[in-house]
Amino acid sequence: MTEIIDGNAVASEIRDEISDCVETLQAGGVTPGLATVLMSDDPASETYVSMKQQDCEEVGINGIHVEIEPDAPSEELFETIDRLNDDPEVHGILVQLPVPDHVDKREVIRAIDPAKDVDGFHPENVGRLVAGDARFKPCTPHGVQKLLEAYEIETEGADAVVVGRSDIVGKPIANLLIQKAPQGNATTTVCHSRTDDLAAKTSTADIVIAAAGVPELVDGSMLKEDATVIDVGVNRVDADTEKGYELVGDVDYESAESVAGAITPVPGGVGPMTRAMLLYNTVAAASEQHDIEIELP
Repeated sequence: MTEIIDGNAVASEIRDEISDCVETLQAGGVTPGLATVLMSDDPASETYVSMKQQDCEEVGINGIHVEIEPDAPSEELFETIDRLNDDPEVHGILVQLPVPDHVDKREVIRAIDPAKDVDGFHPENVGRLVAGDARFKPCTPHGVQKLLEAYEIETEGADAVVVGRSDIVGKPIANLLIQKAPQGNATTTVCHSRTDDLAAKTSTADIVIAAAGVPELVDGSMLKEDATVIDVGVNRVDADTEKGYELVGDVDYESAESVAGAITPVPGGVGPMTRAMLLYNTVAAASEQHDIEIELP
């Protein structure tokens, strides 16, 4: 019987523990603050930021939101980041990506104070992650690790295949899986758009993490019996529904479920964990900046 990995349930438990950490920080005179910056009129980006602000409110984090017109000069965004870097009440900064074409995304990431980079994308934080001394783990890969831990899925000695090589998910989760640490010690293969015979790689894996951004790229015929399947993808495809579309993952859920030992649904799998780990990183940042000890989950 395939086990459905419930990201909503695990994320809810983590948020409860984060709320306790917020109370500990507040008892020490500190209220964690997360600043979100939006330089886009994309409805999806607006929705993501709104959800993140709502999450902050639910656990007691002070949410600060800044909106910048998409056609504003890039200097306005960088000036905003500088101001937030200097604000002692802001412990975490998240610039919602993508940014407009006239803004250099890499420079945006570099402009954020590494101690407030709760996305974990700054080169300093990437380097620390690779070195096995992470300040902040990127939210989605960290959420994947937490799901594996919650469902007692053994990574040590396992063969894992990561499908996707993005800076946000593929590369960091591969690094985390190979590290000599809990939810690590896996033998990890990274596949991508130019991988020859993808099915030959995934069909021998104990754990498949699909994060390529391609709808239903991986199906049941490409999986080993009883493999654990973590589907990071969220893709909007045309469908005969009221909205005219539906959300699907990078895995063909129906065929994969009949083969897998455990699988994440879309939605309700990795997505809630990504949001929970952003809160996790924010309270971790506040703890580090004010030298107040907390017990994070």
